[in-house]
Amino acid sequence: MNTSVTAKPANAIELAIFASRITAVCEEMGASLAQAAFSPNIRDRLDYSCAVFDAQGRLCAQAAHIPVHLGSMAYAMADIVAARDWAPGQMIALNDPYLGGTHLPDVTLIAPLFVGDELVAFVANRAHHADIGADSPGSMPLSKNLDEEGLVIAPVALVDDDAIDESVLGGWLEHLRNPPIARGDFSAQIAANRIGLKRLSALIGEGGDADVAAFKKQLGEYNDYARALAASALRELPDGRYEFTDVLDDDGQGNTDLAIACRIDIDNGRIAVDFAGSADQTAGNVNCPLSVTAAGTLYVFRCLMPDQVPACAGAFDDIQISAPEGCLLNARAPHAVAAGNVETSQRVVDAVLGALAKAIGERIPAASHGSMNNVALGSHDSATPWDYYETMGGGLGAGPSHAGASGVQAHMTNTLNTPVEVLERHFPLRMRRYTLRRDSGGAGAQHGGDGLIREIEFLDDASYTVLAERRRHAPWGRAGGADGAPGENRLDGETIAPKCTGIACAGQRLTVISAGGGGHGEAS
Repeated sequence: MNTSVTAKPANAIELAIFASRITAVCEEMGASLAQAAFSPNIRDRLDYSCAVFDAQGRLCAQAAHIPVHLGSMAYAMADIVAARDWAPGQMIALNDPYLGGTHLPDVTLIAPLFVGDELVAFVANRAHHADIGADSPGSMPLSKNLDEEGLVIAPVALVDDDAIDESVLGGWLEHLRNPPIARGDFSAQIAANRIGLKRLSALIGEGGDADVAAFKKQLGEYNDYARALAASALRELPDGRYEFTDVLDDDGQGNTDLAIACRIDIDNGRIAVDFAGSADQTAGNVNCPLSVTAAGTLYVFRCLMPDQVPACAGAFDDIQISAPEGCLLNARAPHAVAAGNVETSQRVVDAVLGALAKAIGERIPAASHGSMNNVALGSHDSATPWDYYETMGGGLGAGPSHAGASGVQAHMTNTLNTPVEVLERHFPLRMRRYTLRRDSGGAGAQHGGDGLIREIEFLDDASYTVLAERRRHAPWGRAGGADGAPGENRLDGETIAPKCTGIACAGQRLTVISAGGGGHGEAS
């Protein structure tokens, strides 16, 4: 049976089928990646994302994976595509945040799809590698420049003529602490792209020019449909200018209260989001490229659209994003960015939500816990090297008609936690406590969600790094609701800094306590 796209005009049913099929390509890529990966971070926590792009690098489809991965890929992909000549059988790898990446642990692998001699589309996946060669285990160091964060990969062909270039992969592995695990993860990414190419080829068909023309036509109709649905939703926003400023606690290098200023101009559904007035790029690692800023911004507006709006480029055509070059949200190389992707992106979301609350307050929740609560651990002077990376949930902000959920990831991340059994089997660690932080959500007519408490005992000497936010500035409540309780980090019961690194001895305990979400409305 020929199940390729047809040349007939697409009706609503055909578009829905097309949407499901192209999204299924991304979902199967993700399932393949998880099943084939070696590291717990990818295999168990599902810290990866997969997407399909057209020949110009415009987003066609994505699975429901990690918002900060997907939004940043969608924003940067056109420039990546235009910067090189592509050939069949290639896969290009990169992680350089100033050349299309986000932070160094997130390695992106891009594969072109050719039908005959014509470049038709791309499949891509991005996965977080817990070891990318930083001196600090977990490769999330308290860094001052990009080189301290690990191996910087400018776009390079990892696969050429359908074969892995061992000179490229071998060169990377020399810098990593556990080469067999890393090789397994890179191989899983390659396999996921091969699955994507196979399934996308089947979707397009083997009829040559006619099938390619039909695919392009249906993509155009698909984007037109997304654009129309998105425009209808965005026109519901009242015209005007809306502003809000939030802050990051610190950059880990002594600079505190770093402003994230957001100004939104709305004109008949056309949106301009400008971050002028935000703090300058800073000495610590909370800087980010503009693609990460865009990811946080687009995520918020996607949440305002109906569920049936396709996650493709057309949905975002009426949204423009800008930030002054050299500011915290559009940093210049070689500024450090390890925490920008995971922490600053969360505060971008809060700033955009805060501005929109002045326009559509009845639809906007209070602030959520606002941090990925990053913990990176690893061996210290051990004969058996290991790296462990984890993010942790907290409380969600309450909305006008609902309480905030407790103990979950918020906004820019969508990962699972590493199962305790996996953690204790693979690493010299013991989970001593993992529980909800009762009554940490802000009070109100609707209560904010509670944070989490996670206490890990070291069974051997180890390095640790914590990169966390909302320790000094609590998640804000809305409409008279109380703020959520701020988070805290402790070592053997003593409070340590929001962003810190050190060596723990066997028997010591690291406790990460995440913030509660803000409450909504005045408590009765």
